[in-house]
Amino acid sequence: MTSAEIAVGVDFVDIAGVVRSVQRFGDRYLHRVFTEHEISSCQGPLPVAAASLAARFAAKEATLKLLGRTRRRPEWRSIEVVRLPTGVCRLRLRGAAARLALEQGLGPFSLSMAHEAGMAAAVVVSGSAYGWHRPMTMESRDS
Repeated sequence: MTSAEIAVGVDFVDIAGVVRSVQRFGDRYLHRVFTEHEISSCQGPLPVAAASLAARFAAKEATLKLLGRTRRRPEWRSIEVVRLPTGVCRLRLRGAAARLALEQGLGPFSLSMAHEAGMAAAVVVSGSAYGWHRPMTMESRDS
């Protein structure tokens, strides 16, 4: 039996980049990256909505970092930020993202998002029952 480990993913997103993507590609961009729930949770004038969308994009990227490198990246919308009636946001994984998490023994996930001064950030944390990192020993440090 291995000990549990903590997995962390972090990402930062430039809010102006999201504004440019929405202006250039419109609904095609929104529906390729975000779920209907995410889009409906980020209403308002474009600068306000873009800050919330950028935070959700950062959460998706942070989740991908936590899931690790794979041959095939899960589809953006398989990682969803769900806003509860209380205003708290949680992650919901589906499809390939959920399979990757299950294979690695990851979950449940904790999510924190913020946006300020033109940047959005997200941190995703999860435990891993499998402990996929091998502890470094003195011998392996010398090799």
